[in-house]
Amino acid sequence: MLREITKLYANRVDDLRLNDSINGCVDDYHAKCGGMNAVLEMCQKCTACKSLKDAVSFCRTCNYYMCDECLHCHQHLTVVFEGHEIVSMDDVIEGKVSIGHLFEKCSIHKPENKDMFCEDCKVHVCHKCVLVGHKAHEIKNQVDFEQELRRKVTDLAQRCADKKAELEKNIQNIEIQRHEVHTAVQTLLDDVRQAYSIKAKELEENLRNLTDQIHALQHSFDDDLDVLKSKDRQRIKSICSSIILVDNDRLGHLETDTLSAHILLCEELDAMLKEVTDHTSAEAIKKKAKGKRFKSAGDTRLDLGSISGSDSKMEVIQCVDLREWMQGMTRYSHSTVAIGYGSDAQGIDIIDSNGGKQRYRNTPLSDMTCYDLILQRDGALCVSTGNTEAYIYSPLGSRKATIHVRDNLYFLRVNRSPTDEIIITKYGKQVYVYDPTGSILKHTVQTKHHTYQASTTWTGLIVTSSCHADPSVVTVYDRDGNAGESLQAPRGVYLYAAVGEQDRVYVASVDEKNNSVVIRLYDLDGLNLKEGVEFNALDMTLGRSWCYLVSLSPDMLAFASWKKLYFIKVSL
Repeated sequence: MLREITKLYANRVDDLRLNDSINGCVDDYHAKCGGMNAVLEMCQKCTACKSLKDAVSFCRTCNYYMCDECLHCHQHLTVVFEGHEIVSMDDVIEGKVSIGHLFEKCSIHKPENKDMFCEDCKVHVCHKCVLVGHKAHEIKNQVDFEQELRRKVTDLAQRCADKKAELEKNIQNIEIQRHEVHTAVQTLLDDVRQAYSIKAKELEENLRNLTDQIHALQHSFDDDLDVLKSKDRQRIKSICSSIILVDNDRLGHLETDTLSAHILLCEELDAMLKEVTDHTSAEAIKKKAKGKRFKSAGDTRLDLGSISGSDSKMEVIQCVDLREWMQGMTRYSHSTVAIGYGSDAQGIDIIDSNGGKQRYRNTPLSDMTCYDLILQRDGALCVSTGNTEAYIYSPLGSRKATIHVRDNLYFLRVNRSPTDEIIITKYGKQVYVYDPTGSILKHTVQTKHHTYQASTTWTGLIVTSSCHADPSVVTVYDRDGNAGESLQAPRGVYLYAAVGEQDRVYVASVDEKNNSVVIRLYDLDGLNLKEGVEFNALDMTLGRSWCYLVSLSPDMLAFASWKKLYFIKVSL
């Protein structure tokens, strides 16, 4: 221990230096022996006198806490205390006024300021207390301690503001998604009303039922969106309430239980701010709304149809081995197709979705080369036999007409419109439209791309496919040759289109290299195709890139590739 020389003058013993450690131990002993009341020590004492009474006010001019008697003196000895600024202790405690960085006097070592903070005990102490009872503890300067707390609260306040802004932005996004949900619901309503106008007034009751279902869907989606919105607003409210409790002007004077409660509040608020904002649920609700579709009941039933869910899917229900390479295919009934074979096998097979097969026996079709074919509503067959001619045969097999096309570069491909017009393509940049008898060429539609297959809608639009060309495209034209925006596949992927009921367009994307077929359902938007549903990829065996897709009914598709035929169930 370092020794020092102390000079004694007239005061003798009074000139000796005080031993802070010994004096601190003495004061601590008096406190433990009842010299102080422990309960009183929890309250701020008067520092203006020696009474140790509870302070009721604080003089900002004197920087003293005052008891009732000292306050009385301040208020009446105007000669001495005139102009002094006095504030109530209640206002100080409640945080209504601030007394700055004034240090409290130590109740044990009375002349000393509590200008330090013990991290271990969570109490404010003077330097004598540190020497006596907090030697091995972590001690902080009081000002540094208060600044550290203030920085934490300031950071929390800023994060609260940022989180509030994020949540408010998410609420705005929810409203944007609500608009798209309403648009999707309105589209359903328009589809139902269009079907209603076609079918007649006696369907009004059915229309009301479907409309109620759609409105119930809208209310359901609105309720889901409102729940998301309410959750975000509640989080904002909780955050604002917590920061009010955490942020006050008494941070520097918190200790023991009060400080523990403050720390717990800060931790809870910090946890709330770390919670991830839900940016995806509103998007999922919108997607669910857009997945709802109107499913027509068909032309033979006196009701409009029903609203289907968003769990649209496709499933291969039957795979049939063909006797040779498929050249052409057409719908024969709602569950049956007719397959045409070229020169290697010849003839026509009728195959149903249960796998049953039979040869088409009407001569001369039973052994004729058939590159493509269609069945008209009266049972007549139009058959492509080569590059320049197609023949129309009656149900009994007699030839009714011959269609001649000059270009002889590629095989004729045939299809029909809902009104039995005959549609012919030859992989050129033209589509030929003949009347049902095949004797009159009604339209020659110029196309932008080489066209291998073409289908038509009830409104007369022509949906063309370039099939195994590279790049492969699907384009919609009107009878004047005006075109919409083409769907284009990546190189090595080929597109085949088919028009189903309600003028919905199915497009099969055939990736021969990866042995993958993905079918998508599109709605017509003028001359453009708007994607509605992408179905699950189908597990199929592909031989060559030449394929055919046909819509048999609202619930059934047929897809043929090389020597395989697949019947596909559609769930909308």
